[in-house]
Amino acid sequence: MATFFGETVTLSSRAVDEEDEEEGEDENEEDREIKRELEKKREVHLQWNADFSRQFETSSDKTLQISELIIAVGYNASGFLSAFALSSGNWETAGNISLWNEKSRFSRETSLEHPGEPSCIFYRKDENPEVLICQCTCYVAEDQLFQWADKVLGSIEKRSLKVTILSDCPVANYRSPEYISAIPVPFLKALKTRTYNENLCCSSLEQPNVVSGIPAAVLSYCQVHQIPAVLYQCYTDVVKLDSVTVETYKSTLSCSSLRKLIKPCTALSMEILKKLTEDNETQSNLYT
Repeated sequence: MATFFGETVTLSSRAVDEEDEEEGEDENEEDREIKRELEKKREVHLQWNADFSRQFETSSDKTLQISELIIAVGYNASGFLSAFALSSGNWETAGNISLWNEKSRFSRETSLEHPGEPSCIFYRKDENPEVLICQCTCYVAEDQLFQWADKVLGSIEKRSLKVTILSDCPVANYRSPEYISAIPVPFLKALKTRTYNENLCCSSLEQPNVVSGIPAAVLSYCQVHQIPAVLYQCYTDVVKLDSVTVETYKSTLSCSSLRKLIKPCTALSMEILKKLTEDNETQSNLYT
C-alpha cells in the first residue's frame, strides 16, 4: 500500500517469500559447511615424540614437565640457536608443529623424521630434559596464532615454566622519534610479561611499537596465565639469514635461560653459522 503519491510499491507473494527463505537457509547451511571444512583444514597439528607422548598421557593433569621454553621465530633467530645451542651436546627431536594456510602447506603424512614444510621443530637436550627449544621459520596466519600458542603452552605445566622468545623483525616496522638511519642496525629490543622479574639484556620496546605473529600470541597467552616470559626482538634490514644479524642475539646470553644452554663462541659454532649462511645464499640464488 502506497503511503504517498508517486511511491513505488513492490508487490510480494507469500509463496515467493517462503521460497526465498528456504534458499537463504540452504545457502547459510552451505556456507557453514564450507567454513567448517576450511577451519578443519587450517588446524594447527602438534605431534610429540614417543617419550613426550608417554609423559603427557601418564601425567595427572595431562601436561609436560618443562621449566624452560625457548622459541626462535625467523631464520636469524633459528640460525642463532642452531649455531650456538644445538651445536653442543646431544639434542633430540622432541616434536613438531605442522599447518596449512595460503602461504604455507604441509603433507598429512608429516612425521618427526620428515616433518615437511612448513613446520616448527622442538628439541630436547639429553642432559637437561626440562628445557625445550622450538625453531619456527614457517608462516603462521592470524587465525592460527591462538591455536599455536594454546596447543604448545597448553600442553606444558605452567607453575614452574619460563618462556624466552627470540624473533626477527624488519627495521622498517620500528617506530622511533629518531631517524632510523641514525640507529645502528641490527639491534635488539625487549618486551616482557608482568611476572618476568629478571634483568633485561637490552632496552625495552617503546610505544607505539607493536609485536605481531607468534611472539605476540605467546606473550599474550603468558600474560593472561601469569607465566614469566620475555621477547627479544631483533630489528634488521636483512630479510634472509645473515651472520651479522645472527650474532646480534649474542647479547641475550646474559639471560639465565640461554646462559645455561649456550656455550661461549667456539670454532664449531662459527663454522656452523658460516655453513648456514652459505647454504641460504645458494638456495636464494636463482642462477645456482
